[in-house]
Amino acid sequence: MANGDLTDEQWLVVDEILPPDRVRPDGRGRPWSDRRTVLNGILWILRTGAPWHDLPSRYGSYQTVHRRFQNWVRAGVVELVLLAVAKHLQQAGGLDLKECFVDGTFVPAKKGGAWSARPSGARGPRSWVWQTAMVFLSPCGQKALRQLK
Repeated sequence: MANGDLTDEQWLVVDEILPPDRVRPDGRGRPWSDRRTVLNGILWILRTGAPWHDLPSRYGSYQTVHRRFQNWVRAGVVELVLLAVAKHLQQAGGLDLKECFVDGTFVPAKKGGAWSARPSGARGPRSWVWQTAMVFLSPCGQKALRQLK
């Protein structure tokens, strides 16, 4: 499991929400990609805002992950998953919806500032709670959060 992927506890919460993979009656055809891996890939995209083709290979083919994402969005599954994860984070005390905002800070740098300044000692939190909460900054996540307020 990569840093930022769903924990086993979170997976138990969302596993019931995801539709089962379709299997042909004759058993032929290519098996579906693992749902947990695909969901972690979707959450990686939502968390980072990266283009689909930059999806790390550990999540499988970006085309497969994108196709499954589109199907789950149309079926309302992504919204249900995000709601379930948000509720789980609220109960765990890792998500407080009283103050929820997107940081739009813009700080211009002086010429040569990037390499001449000392690196900051402050680093953002690296816990799974924070990384999972970052998913809610995406448009899908914002829609789900509006229902919780």
